[in-house]
Formats: sequence, structure tokens, C-alpha cells
Amino acid sequence: MAFTRATGKHRRPSRLTRTTANVAGVAALTTTGVIGGLAAPALAADDAALEHTGLTQAISVGDTLAQSIDAQAAAQQQAADDAAAAKKAEEAAKKKAEEAKRKAEAEAKAKAKKEREAKERAAREAERKRLNSYVSPIAGSYVSTGYQTGGAMWSSGSHTGIDFHAASGTSVHAVGSGTVVEAGWGGAYGNNVVIKMNDGTYTQYGHMSSLGVTVGQAVTPGQQIGLSGSTGNSSGPHLHFEARTGEDYGTDIDPIAYLRSHDVNV
Repeated sequence: MAFTRATGKHRRPSRLTRTTANVAGVAALTTTGVIGGLAAPALAADDAALEHTGLTQAISVGDTLAQSIDAQAAAQQQAADDAAAAKKAEEAAKKKAEEAKRKAEAEAKAKAKKEREAKERAAREAERKRLNSYVSPIAGSYVSTGYQTGGAMWSSGSHTGIDFHAASGTSVHAVGSGTVVEAGWGGAYGNNVVIKMNDGTYTQYGHMSSLGVTVGQAVTPGQQIGLSGSTGNSSGPHLHFEARTGEDYGTDIDPIAYLRSHDVNV
């Protein structure tokens, strides 16, 4: 009896057809980039496995693919989370460093300002002390003729000031801060300068060879006001120095006591 091959809808697909279908399905997944490396193991199964587990194999491949995608997505998410955390940490560190820098700069600026203000205060204080200080009219000299010394040389009968030893041309200094009220020829005093001191008293410098200040000029302690000489009623080069309570002649006071009261050692 001749054998007739089954046909129609109940005909079981041939082994080649099933294999081709499975391969086509896997190839489709591979083409989309979903399966990648999973295709080869799936197709490497022996023919019997493909023949008897064709549908099961496709489901197994699908499950493996889903797990792979999930794992890849989880890995990508973890990588993204790690990158975000790293970026956040970097930004926090950068912000902290910037804040520390700003704080350090602010502290340094405040310290510099404080030091500058302290130096300025010290300088002002030093200048205030200097302006309120007194010095000798001739540096390194000594008194050669005392106050109220008698003699025919003086019209009043006695010396109204003191004489400082000084060669002609020696620098003469203002003993303290004040304003020049007289600068020029003073008769018996020769070339002289009178200064109204800041405390209201007056000082006079006589017999000078030349003058270096003018009326109305402000002077400070130790400022040069002229050069010593022997002009006017003088027996030789020296500096005649007087201290007065008023601008006019006859208001003289003891110059040595006056200078010593201002801490000048004479």
C-alpha cells in the first residue's frame, strides 16, 4: 500500500521549517540589538532540542532577554546614580572650597584693615606727640650766658634770655609748634624770629645770620628757621634765645625753666 504524506492544517511542520522559524525569530531579535550574544547559544542547541522544544526555547530566550535588559537597565541606572552622586559631591566640594576661600579672603582683608588702622593710629599718635614735643634751639649745644646775667651790654641792665654757644651758620630750630609772628631785623637782636607757640607763650631767636621762615608760617618742633650769626648787639657768633608770656619786649621768663618744663634737657 502506498504511503501518503499528510497535508492540510493538521500537518505538523517539518523539522526544517521549525528550525527556520526559530532562527528567523532569534535573528529578528538579534537585528534589533536586543538579544546580541544570546542568539548563538539558542541556535547551538541540538536538532532534537529544537524539534521537541521549539516554543519552549523561544520563551526561554525571551525570559533571558528580559533579564538581560533588566540587568542592563539596572546597571545603567546605577551608573547614572553614581555619576549624579559624584557630580553632586564634586559640586559640594567645589562650593565648600569657594566658601572657604571667600572666608579666608574676608578674614585676611579684615586683618589687613585692622593692622592698617592700628598703624595709622600709631602714626597719628606719634605725630601728635612730636607736634607737642619741645627740643633745644641748637642741637648738642650748651648755655654760654645765663638768664638775668648783669652787665652793661644789655639795655635793661641784665640778660633777658640765654645764649647758646654756636658757630656762625649753625642751624637754628623752632623749639616747638607754633606760628611765626616776626621775622626780620629786630634792632639790638639783629636778624630775629619770634614764634607764638601753640600753648600761647612766645619764643625769640636773635643775632642770626640768615632767616628761613616768614611771618604767618606754621613751624613744628626741630624745624630749621635760620642760621646762627652775630648780627645786632652781639660780641660774637651765638644764638640769643628768649621765652616770653607776650609778644613784646619785657615779658620775658626764665628760658631754662621754660625748656625744662617741656622736657628739654639744658
